[in-house]
Amino acid sequence: MPNFTSSLLALPPATRALTAALFALSTLFFFLRLSLAPRDLKSIFGATGDNSLAFPWLVLVPGSVLWYPWTLVTAAFVETNFIEFIVSAFSLALAGRYLERVWGQLEFLKFVAVVTVASNVIAVVVNVLESYVLGDTALFMYGMSYHGHMGLQVGFLVAFTQLIPEHQVQLFGGLAKVRVKSLPMLYVTVSNVACVIGYQSPYILIQFGWLVSWFYLRFIKLNEGGEFRGDRSETFAFASWFPPFLQKYISRVTKFVFDLAIRFRVISPWTDIESGAGAYTGVPGGARAEAERRRAMALKALDQRMASSSKPATAAGGIPASIPMVATGSGSGSGAGGESTGAGDDVVKEKE
Repeated sequence: MPNFTSSLLALPPATRALTAALFALSTLFFFLRLSLAPRDLKSIFGATGDNSLAFPWLVLVPGSVLWYPWTLVTAAFVETNFIEFIVSAFSLALAGRYLERVWGQLEFLKFVAVVTVASNVIAVVVNVLESYVLGDTALFMYGMSYHGHMGLQVGFLVAFTQLIPEHQVQLFGGLAKVRVKSLPMLYVTVSNVACVIGYQSPYILIQFGWLVSWFYLRFIKLNEGGEFRGDRSETFAFASWFPPFLQKYISRVTKFVFDLAIRFRVISPWTDIESGAGAYTGVPGGARAEAERRRAMALKALDQRMASSSKPATAAGGIPASIPMVATGSGSGSGAGGESTGAGDDVVKEKE
């Protein structure tokens, strides 16, 4: 206990408060569950043996949210088993400590609130639609509960993808290395598989957390200088989440959606946010994030150039011609994903 207390006190204020809330609400649920017999619960609700359904004032039950609206927030801090609690506490402490120091306390709390509440709201809407279309109110309105940090965890991964996309992490004790920008889609894939085999609750929150966190960072969050909102870089476009052979098709769809959103004033066009310059100057995270972003752009452009030529060009005397450095033009044309401008408006040079 002293080690836990000292570790908790070493965290930044907002992260410390969120971690304490996770511990308090999960512990409360554990003691409440001790007085509950799963067999009795199943006989009451009929649809499932999920014992968290007995506490609709603590976790999010779609059919009860109108009477307990605060569960849109509290449900995210309730883990129903010990393994999920350990994973959530560990990820919240590590991710929160980094993001709070990069963004500041207020911006970090705003991000957590937006991702948590919006993901839960979308989950409720989806369950209402499923109940109406499939005609199973008992299951979709009162037989499922949403809880835990899964939506927020993938939101943290999206934030790291924006800040340090090329950073490598080791998995399974160093047996595998993967870049940070690949982690969100791996987590989303886990969610897809879980939903297909029948575990919609709570794994579908991963998909909603991914979409909400990307949208917030892409269009809403103020940059460090407070000059404009969002991240207009090509490397953070929606199409960049998908394999290269799908990106051009997804870009067409997202461009149509982006133009439609501008027409109905859902979001502002990039030219209204930063007039004329066409450069993404206030990269979140400062110089380190800027360097990571430039490196990602350089690597992507280099890969495209190498893939486009089946044989390398040769200079006079049989010496291979050097691959030109990456240079992108200025301007504010639409980029991948439709919602971005040019592929990057600075000259990017990468030396090995």
